[in-house]
Amino acid sequence: MARKRAGGIHLKSAAEIEAIADGGHIIAALLDEIEPRVVPGVTTAALDQFVDAYVRSYDGAVPAFKGLYGFPGSACISVNAEVVHGIPAKRTLRSGDIVSIDVGVRRRGWCADSAFTFPVGEIGADAAHIMDVTRDALRLAVAAAMPGNHVGDIGAAVVKRVRGTGLAIIPDLVGHGVGREIHEEPQVSNVGRPGRGAPLQPGMVLAIEPMLAAGTDQIITLPDRWTVSTADGRLSAHFEHTVAVTADGPAILTGGGIWEKPRRHRGRGDEELPGIGAPLSTTIQHP
Repeated sequence: MARKRAGGIHLKSAAEIEAIADGGHIIAALLDEIEPRVVPGVTTAALDQFVDAYVRSYDGAVPAFKGLYGFPGSACISVNAEVVHGIPAKRTLRSGDIVSIDVGVRRRGWCADSAFTFPVGEIGADAAHIMDVTRDALRLAVAAAMPGNHVGDIGAAVVKRVRGTGLAIIPDLVGHGVGREIHEEPQVSNVGRPGRGAPLQPGMVLAIEPMLAAGTDQIITLPDRWTVSTADGRLSAHFEHTVAVTADGPAILTGGGIWEKPRRHRGRGDEELPGIGAPLSTTIQHP
């Protein structure tokens, strides 16, 4: 079936949305599996190797970021002040770090995209704060993806949640449409205004991804020409879902798994929770 367009935006059929959700389920399962592997001492390269092996263990699935615009990794792995597009390397994670793992999957011609920021060991109160607010901003932004609203209502929900928290929205980084390609129209700003932008219609599929900073909202690109960092070197956090706009409201296509678990990070001085460490392995066993 030919896809309709709405101002350059591809509207997906129910079957096409289900195909995108197929890749989304892989990402949700991957993020759940990688959580106990995000521990002090692991390298971001080792995590990337796990991502690559896990995605490819599903028939017909490939990491959508590998080679995209020349990107060398299978996942974008960004630590602390790094906001997005971190290149996996021999960098070793330390207790107190926070790390965003952003994964795209392409399967049978359709893409899905999701990101989750993980704590590494025991984290401080500032790190826990930015993670909590960013994740909650995503929840509210997704809820705004209703027919009758506009793209600007999604960003407006982020603005409302972040106001008064001491955190900054990074305006130069945005969400996007998802479908046959990992990046499609429209852009989904996190600083939108209610009633502005493209009308939200059933069949639109969007990657909604608040990205917040603990200090300035300004960013820089590091010498590797990929990694985007906060300009002042302070912490950032990033959470993302692929979401379909349906007649019944927003449908999260990358949910389940880790997203349904209680938040397990803690700040220094909080009650200690049981450890969740596990040796890194690229041996995949599907349920």
